[in-house]
Amino acid sequence: MNNSSSPRGERLVGAPVVRSGGHWWLISASGSILATDPTFTGELDRFAAARAAAEREIAQLAPGRRRWSS
Repeated sequence: MNNSSSPRGERLVGAPVVRSGGHWWLISASGSILATDPTFTGELDRFAAARAAAEREIAQLAPGRRRWSS
């Protein structure tokens, strides 16, 4: 367990995990621990990719919504 500050990296919004240096870290108030289970980290990768794709789609819709709301 890493009791220093949390690894800096991309936090998965709404989840106590951060991707840093190509690795997933589980984050808690007492520190962080490297996630090493390939099934678990694979699911985190897929979830992060799906969330990023959804955010891109929403961002593309936002300009159109603003035009119609005026």
